[in-house]
Amino acid sequence: MCGIVGITSNKQVTNSIINSLRKLEYRGYDSAGIATLNNGHINEVKSEGRVDVLEKNLSKSNLKGNVGIGHVRWATHGVPSTVNAHPHSSEKVSVVHNGIIENSTILKKYLIKKGHQFKSQTDTEVIVHLITEYLKKDDLKKSILKMLKKLHGSFALGIIFKDEPDLIIGARRGSPLAVGYGPNENYLGSDSYALKSMTNKISYLNDGEFCILKKDSVEFFDQKGNKVNKKILKLSSNEQSYEKGDYKHFMAKEIDEQPTTIKNCVNEYVDKINKEINIFNFPWKANEISSVVLIGCGTAYHSCLIGKYWFEKLTNLDVTVDIASEFRYRRVKFKKDALYIFVSQSGETADTFAALDLCNKNKVKTCSVVNVVESSIARESKFVLPIHCGPEIGVASTKAFLGQMLVLYILSLKIAKMRKEIDKKIYQEKINSLFDLSKLTNNSLETDSKIQSVCSSFVNIKGSMFLGRGLSFPIALEGALKLKELAYVHAEGYPAGEMKHGPLALIEEGMPVVVLAPRDEYYKKTISNMQEVIARGAKVLLITNKSKDEIHSENIWEKIEVENTSEDLLPFLITIPLQKLAYYSAFKKGYDIDKPRNLAKSVTVE
Repeated sequence: MCGIVGITSNKQVTNSIINSLRKLEYRGYDSAGIATLNNGHINEVKSEGRVDVLEKNLSKSNLKGNVGIGHVRWATHGVPSTVNAHPHSSEKVSVVHNGIIENSTILKKYLIKKGHQFKSQTDTEVIVHLITEYLKKDDLKKSILKMLKKLHGSFALGIIFKDEPDLIIGARRGSPLAVGYGPNENYLGSDSYALKSMTNKISYLNDGEFCILKKDSVEFFDQKGNKVNKKILKLSSNEQSYEKGDYKHFMAKEIDEQPTTIKNCVNEYVDKINKEINIFNFPWKANEISSVVLIGCGTAYHSCLIGKYWFEKLTNLDVTVDIASEFRYRRVKFKKDALYIFVSQSGETADTFAALDLCNKNKVKTCSVVNVVESSIARESKFVLPIHCGPEIGVASTKAFLGQMLVLYILSLKIAKMRKEIDKKIYQEKINSLFDLSKLTNNSLETDSKIQSVCSSFVNIKGSMFLGRGLSFPIALEGALKLKELAYVHAEGYPAGEMKHGPLALIEEGMPVVVLAPRDEYYKKTISNMQEVIARGAKVLLITNKSKDEIHSENIWEKIEVENTSEDLLPFLITIPLQKLAYYSAFKKGYDIDKPRNLAKSVTVE
C-alpha cells in the first residue's frame, strides 16, 4: 500500500519521479504528489486521484529540481484529498511516508503546544513538525535519530531538507524500502520495481535502519546511528513481462500466463530425467519436523488452506493454518520441531512479516513461499521457496495463487518422501502428473467463451455463494474473494456440507450459486448439497472436470467442464473459471480491473 520514490541527481528529476510513481500504481492508491528542492525552496504539487491528474497539474506549475520525492497514497488517516496527499512539508522539511504512526495523536498535541500548526488530517504530518522542531537545536543526523526514536508504528520515509540541496534521508521500520545506485544520481523506492527502469543495482534497508543519499554517495546507519555496510544486489534487466502487450488489463494477461508460469515452476523444482524434486538444500532433517504451521493473508491464506489438505494427505504431520493478522496476537505455543511456512506474493505483507519476525525471535524453523526473492519476508526466512511466476501487477492475484499452491504441493511431496511416508510408485506417479499440468491448464483456459456468457447473471445481484468440499473448499473461498475484489459483489465461500447448518437461509429464487464438484472422493456428496440449493430456487453454475459419466442432477443452470487430472491437481484447473468469472463480471460493469477500489497489491500496513 502506498509507494515512495526519491531521487538525488545532477539533473532535473521530476519526469523520472513521475515514471517511477507509475510503476508503483499497482500497489493501490487514491492520491499522489511530488516535492522538489530548487534554489533553496521546497516546492510541492499534490492531486487527488491518479498519477495522470498529478502530471497535468505539474505541467501547469513547471516544478523543477535536482532533488525530489514522490508518493502515491492509500488513505489511512484522513480522507483521500489534495490536502491529505503526500508529501507533507514545512518551510524546512518535506516528507513522504508509507505506514501508520500509532502515537500520532499524542505527538500532535505535544507539537501544537510548541506552536506548530497542522494542515492535514494525516498521521504523517507529525513527522514533518517533529524534525522541524528538533532541527532548531540539533544537527541533521541527531534530529533524525531523535525523530525515529519518538515514532511508534510502521514506516518507510523519504525526507528532503531546504538547507541540504543534495540530500535525501530514507528510513525504515516495518514497511519496505530500497536504495538504487546510478551514475551521478541515487534513488530511494518502496520496491525494486519502481527503480528498475533507472538502475539494476539495489540495496535494501533492514528494520530500524536509515540512510543518507547524495547524488554521488550512499551511507547506511543502524538505529543507534552506527554505520552499516550493505551488499549491492544486481537485478535482472528483463522488462518484457512488465508490459500489457495486446491485453486490455494485466489481470487478463496474468491469467493467460498461468500455463507458462506453472511450467517454469515445475521445471525449477522437478528433475524430469530422474523424476525427483530438486529441493536438495532443505536445511532440516525429516525427523526434526513433527508439525507444520501455514501462515498467510487473503489469497495466500487460501493457498495455505489447500496446502493443509495436501500435507495431511501425503504425510503424518500435524498441520494447522493461521491468518497472519491474528497469529501474533494469540498466546502461540512455539515448538522447536514445527516448521512455520509463510506465504506472500509480494514478500512485504506487513501482518505476515510481523508473524515471521515473532517466529524468528522465538528461534523456530521458518520457511517462506514468495514471488519476490529480494523481499523482506524472503530475506528474514531461514529457507526460501520462490514461486517463479514473474511480476504480477493486477491487484487481484491469479498466477501467484497457482504458484503458491504449486510450491506447497511440491514441498508436501518432498517432505513425504524425506519422511518415507509415501510409496515410491505413488510418488513417481504424482511427479509425472506435474509435467502435464501446464498443458491441462492451457486447455482449461478455453472455458473463456462459456464464462463470458454466464457472467451477466453476476453483475446486478444482491449476493452469491461458492460451495465446495475437500480440496475444492479453499478454491470456493478464493472464487468468492475474487468476485468481491473485482466486481464488488457480496459473495461467500462455504464448505458445501455446511449449507444446512445456517447459510441455506440465504438462498432465494434466482440467486446464482457456484458449485465446485470435480469428480473426486467428495463428488457425490457435493452433488447432493447442490440439490439442496436448487430445490430452493438457486441458479447453479456447476464447475467440474470432463468425464464420460453423466451428472445425475436436474435443473442445473449452467455447467463448465475443465480438463481431467489427478485429484490432487484438480484445484489448479477449477480455479481458472473462477478467475475469469470475476474478471468478466467486473469488465461488464466497467470497473478498473487492475486497480480495484480500496485495495492494494502490497499490503504494508497492519
